[in-house]
Amino acid sequence: MTTYVCGHSNPDTDSVAAAIGYATLAKAMGEDAVAVMQSSADKLNPESQVVLEKFGLAAPEEITDAAGKQIALVDHSDIAQAPANIGDAEVVAIVDHHKVGDITTNNPILVNCQPVGCTCTVLNEMYKLNNVEIPKDVAGAMLAAILSDTVNFKSPTCTDKDKAAVAELKVIAGVEDTDALFMDMLKAKSAVDGVAPMDLLFRDYKDFDMNGKKMGVGQLELATLDQVAAIRDDLLGAMKETQADGRHTVLLMLTDVVKEGTDLVVVSEDPALIEGAFNGKLDGTSFWIDGMMSRKKQTVPALQKACGC
Repeated sequence: MTTYVCGHSNPDTDSVAAAIGYATLAKAMGEDAVAVMQSSADKLNPESQVVLEKFGLAAPEEITDAAGKQIALVDHSDIAQAPANIGDAEVVAIVDHHKVGDITTNNPILVNCQPVGCTCTVLNEMYKLNNVEIPKDVAGAMLAAILSDTVNFKSPTCTDKDKAAVAELKVIAGVEDTDALFMDMLKAKSAVDGVAPMDLLFRDYKDFDMNGKKMGVGQLELATLDQVAAIRDDLLGAMKETQADGRHTVLLMLTDVVKEGTDLVVVSEDPALIEGAFNGKLDGTSFWIDGMMSRKKQTVPALQKACGC
C-alpha cells in the first residue's frame, strides 16, 4: 500500500523538503511512498519554489483528502494542520520537531520527534541510522529547510544538531556558501509586492486549539519592516476577516531578521490576554518584541500558558 508523506497545511520549506526527504528514504528502504503537500504547486510559497527550482526537484503532489489513505506526517502532529479527514486515514509515522499534537492512532507507529530546529535535521539522522545515502538534490532541499527554519542559525530553536546537519548536507549538495543560499531564500520569502494581503497572512500560518480557543498565528520574515509599511492596514483587514471566521485570536508576526525581533500584530476577542502573554502593551494593534524569532518556541508556548493549556 502506498504511503503518502505529508507536511502541514500552508506548507513551508521544511514541510515540503521533509515530505520529499522521508518519501525518498522510505523508497530506498523498499517501501512504496510518495511525497505530497496540502497546496497546489502554483500556490506554494515563493521560498519553497526557489528551493525546488535551485535543486531541480519537482513539487510534491497535492493532497486534498486523507480518507482511506496510509499517511506519514512530517513537520506536524496536530489534527488542525493535517489534511482533511485525517481521522479516516491510517497514520503510520510521525517525524517532527514540534510539540506532540493531538493525532491518535489505533496501532503502534514510527514516531521520531526531537527538540531541534527543523524536521530535516531529524531526517538527516534517520538517513545515517539506516545507512542510506541522501541524493544530492534532496540534500540541497533539506539543507535549505534547516537554514530557513533556524533563520540561518539565529532562531532560538537552533541546536548544535542543526548546525552539524548543515555542515554535512552542504557537502552532499555541493553548496559552498550557505549564507548566500539563505539570502536568496530570504529575498523570495520576504517579497510582498503584488501579493494579496490574505495570501501574505497565510504564507506561513497555523491554527491551534488552545483550551477551546482557536488561535491563528502567521509569520512573515522580512529584511526590514519597511517592506510592509504601505500595506499594514490591508494586512489588518485580512486578519480581521480571518478572525471573524470562528477564531478567538489571529496574530501576525512581522519578524525583522536583521534586527532580530518581531512586530506582533494582534486581532483578538481579548487583547489583554495577548498583552499578558507577552508582557507587552499594544500600541494601536501591535507591539514590538525584541528577540522574538520563533513561532514554535516563543509565540505558541506563551499563548498556551496564557490560555491555561
